[in-house]
Amino acid sequence: MFDRIAPVYDAMNVVMTAGQDGRWREATARAVVRPGDRVLDVCCGTGDLALAALRAGGNVTAVDFSEPMLARARGKSAGIEWLRADALELPFADGSFDAATIGFGLRNVEDVDAGLRELRRVLRTGGRVGVLDVTQPRGLLRHFYALWFDRLIPLLGRVVPGGAAYTYLPASVRRFPPAPELAERLRGAAFADIAYRRFSGGIVALHTGTAA
Repeated sequence: MFDRIAPVYDAMNVVMTAGQDGRWREATARAVVRPGDRVLDVCCGTGDLALAALRAGGNVTAVDFSEPMLARARGKSAGIEWLRADALELPFADGSFDAATIGFGLRNVEDVDAGLRELRRVLRTGGRVGVLDVTQPRGLLRHFYALWFDRLIPLLGRVVPGGAAYTYLPASVRRFPPAPELAERLRGAAFADIAYRRFSGGIVALHTGTAA
């Protein structure tokens, strides 16, 4: 599925977020990356969060299991090590990184808790994690959100070449834990100092923490 959407992934991100996705990725990188950090970006897709981590001063390794996604990412920067890898079986030793990020990818991992534990494994003690993903908004915005994600985005996906896979998006969001629950699951994966902030009326949340 992700191989098929690779050609339209960047354009669809801009459309789905009204151009805000870049700002969210920059905020994620600023929150967890320090100059000189060894940074791992997991489920990197076409690489935009990895690029934000590079701009923040990190020495970045980025992984994804979709080779067509990685092919597009490699065309954006030679300053990042792009690798094909499974988020549930990362090919790195324990404590290899100072910071780890995952943007709009955790909800697509087969086992969210196992994915969080794997992020913790490859971080050194005290290392920082940033998890950026769609969440379920509160208040009146939830009605617009339901219309946008349940109806309009799948419809747009059907008319964009290769975009039919976007019909999976509403289900993936509904399965994903809401922000308070995800914070608890981070704690259960041996992260501490958990905090989260919402963007754009609560449709997206950035969770941060440190490896305990």
